[in-house]
Amino acid sequence: MDDVILAGNNLQDIENTKLFLSRQFKLKDLGQLKYFLGIKVARSRNGISLSQRKYTLDIVNDTGFLGAKPSRFPLDQNVSLTQSNGKFLEDGSAYRRLVGRLIYLTITRPDLTYAVHI
Repeated sequence: MDDVILAGNNLQDIENTKLFLSRQFKLKDLGQLKYFLGIKVARSRNGISLSQRKYTLDIVNDTGFLGAKPSRFPLDQNVSLTQSNGKFLEDGSAYRRLVGRLIYLTITRPDLTYAVHI
C-alpha cells in the first residue's frame, strides 16, 4: 500500500489525475488531507499550516521530559562537543532513534535544526 498526496491550484486537474490513476490502480480517496506521517495539516483563509504537536509530545513523553521547564535556547550556547569527551553508551540505538525523530521534527521546526545537527 502506498499513500499519495495530490496538491495543486487547479481542482479540475486534480480530479482528472485521480480519474486517470483510478483507471490504472485500485484507489481509495480519503478526501482532504488532515494528518500525514505525523504531520497535522490545517487550512484557513490565510493558507495551510503544518504541525507536529502530537509527534513532539510523544518524543518529550518517551524521553521522560514531559514535566521539564522550557528553555529559550535548545542547546547551551558555549558547549564544545568532541569525540574524546564523555563516555560511550552501552546501547546507542535509543540515542540514534531519538536523533532520527528530532531530525524529522525539524520539518516543521526549522529553529531546532542547528541544535539537532550539533
